[in-house]
Amino acid sequence: MTQRTKLVAGNWKMNKDPQEAAALVEALLPELEAVEGVEVVLCPPFVDLGLVSQLLEGSKLGLGAQNMHWENSGAFTGEVSAAMLKAYCGYVIIGHSERRAMFGETDETVNKKVKAALAAGLKPIVCVGETLEENQAGSTADVVAGQVRAGLAGLEPEAAGSLIVAYEPVWAIGTGLAATPEGANEVHRDVVRPVLRELFGEEAGDAMRILYGGSMNEKNAAELLAQSDIDGGLIGGASLKPAAFAAIVKAAA
Repeated sequence: MTQRTKLVAGNWKMNKDPQEAAALVEALLPELEAVEGVEVVLCPPFVDLGLVSQLLEGSKLGLGAQNMHWENSGAFTGEVSAAMLKAYCGYVIIGHSERRAMFGETDETVNKKVKAALAAGLKPIVCVGETLEENQAGSTADVVAGQVRAGLAGLEPEAAGSLIVAYEPVWAIGTGLAATPEGANEVHRDVVRPVLRELFGEEAGDAMRILYGGSMNEKNAAELLAQSDIDGGLIGGASLKPAAFAAIVKAAA
């Protein structure tokens, strides 16, 4: 089995003003600095990026943004570009289900953003996942494979090393529900991984990391992360709790 370094990313969503963000980082750093063999990325709101980047300086933790625009600059009020983020971040979340559902994100805009992020030297964490209705209709494989193909279309094979995919079943986000470890791994192994091999070749596709992003917490993390093709987690609510997030990172180790 291909060995892939686990990656745990904390998506803070629209939580924590700069003062609260600083307190959270200061609580997390002692817990996480001692953990070996896991890549950890914090993804706070835009307004926190400057301060958090300073607090993480010299640490092993990475920093990511939660969204970006595909243009470098222009009349796009309220947006930020990859070039702007590059001053602070190494990663950016693209195509989160909340962006798709609430703000009109599509596979086409995801693809544009992925290409812009890569061009700027950022590592995209590209989110895919099915709704409850799609899951119950037995459409998970078609929906997820289609999102991966469309979102990563037109990329060169060498891009694979900078790409991360996060499978987040929409019905499991913030609900407390989670796919079974076996069920989540089945989607990673039998749906996402084959498309990555198809797009980037066998070796590169096997080496790419696929995170699970549906209500992973300190209680279910170890069982989920023990699966063959779950290479880490995109963590929402639990990333706002230092002890819970640290427990997930330690489970990944």
